[in-house]
Amino acid sequence: MANKVPRKAALETGKGNKLSDTAYVEVLELLFGGGLRAGAIYSQRELVEMTGVPVAPLRDALHVLEAEGLVIIHPRTGIEIIKPGMELIGSTYQFRGILERAAVRVFAETADAAELDELERRHRKVIGSIEADGLSDGLTAEIDELETMLHYAIVRSLANPLIETAYKRIHNYFRLIRLYRKISSPLVLQSLNEHLQIINACKAKDPNAAMAALENHFSAAVQRSLGILR
Repeated sequence: MANKVPRKAALETGKGNKLSDTAYVEVLELLFGGGLRAGAIYSQRELVEMTGVPVAPLRDALHVLEAEGLVIIHPRTGIEIIKPGMELIGSTYQFRGILERAAVRVFAETADAAELDELERRHRKVIGSIEADGLSDGLTAEIDELETMLHYAIVRSLANPLIETAYKRIHNYFRLIRLYRKISSPLVLQSLNEHLQIINACKAKDPNAAMAALENHFSAAVQRSLGILR
């Protein structure tokens, strides 16, 4: 299921006003909005038409995306969009685990009570909606936002801009993986309830319980993500 990113919001996440930055954001918007298919190969001309950005800044953006592991530039055939496989899924979760295991203990000890209350409230609201009416397209964006909110909050607790930058890069891999996940009400409820375990441990200011809840969440999430390969 595609996660459509509003055009204005996507552009605002760029690194400045340079056309190469705009091209970078436009390609990501197309990818996460479903305009580009993972595994497909596109010509530079096609991408120029799709993004509306001239070839030179687009080329610069593609080199950045290749360095980040999201595309492969084939000089004679075109630009290949990476398709999630077992290696990418495993590496992504391993890297995410390294960062968040270091952060969740700090988050459990320092998280703002109001932020935790809001995270809990929003999780329970979505859980209630799914239990009452099932999973709808309207809830998908909220579910993705909750995923981002909780995990970014955990990482931000380290107050390390270098780690935050690295995490934002790895987050693009998760967005790519989630495009191809098998989504269902039971799987989503399982994930949201795992989030609640983390949140409740942090509300209790129990770092050990928070770490255990995070480990449980990652273990289950890896299995859910590997489901896209079956």
